Amino acid sequence: MNTTPEQDADIKRLDNLAAWLDDRFRIPGTNMRFGLDALAGLVPYAGDVSSFVVSGILFHTMWRKGAGVMLMLRMMGNLVLDAIVGVVPLIGDLFDFGFKANRRNVNLLKAYYADNNPKPSAKMSLFVLGLLFLAMFIALLWALWTVSAYLFTALWNLIASS
Repeated sequence: MNTTPEQDADIKRLDNLAAWLDDRFRIPGTNMRFGLDALAGLVPYAGDVSSFVVSGILFHTMWRKGAGVMLMLRMMGNLVLDAIVGVVPLIGDLFDFGFKANRRNVNLLKAYYADNNPKPSAKMSLFVLGLLFLAMFIALLWALWTVSAYLFTALWNLIASS
């Protein structure tokens, strides 16, 4: 028997968690909502850690139910954007107040599972993502090596010419 995302216990749990983290409270007299993630974001790194915890639960759910590479990439994109902007003091807090990465990811997950069609194995999706991240890691190491070599050469030339 297929269940809709609204009936699925895992999705309900994720939806409730995202609600607590992103839109549980309302600023009186407005329609603006915020959650514990925005409050935790006021403490350096605490909000980012809560987003990573939720993402871990999301990815565990996708692992069990199956998920495509594009869904995982979109969700990771939301997480990475939230984390990168989130580390900037004050701007990151304001961004987190409006962006709500946890809610976005749960909504993506709910929409993905709404059609009840068979989903691909998450193992293959994670394998493809692992290869992508390995390539990005190698590119990052190469870039760091190149920049370090350039800076070392420039510093060496500066010292040698003195």
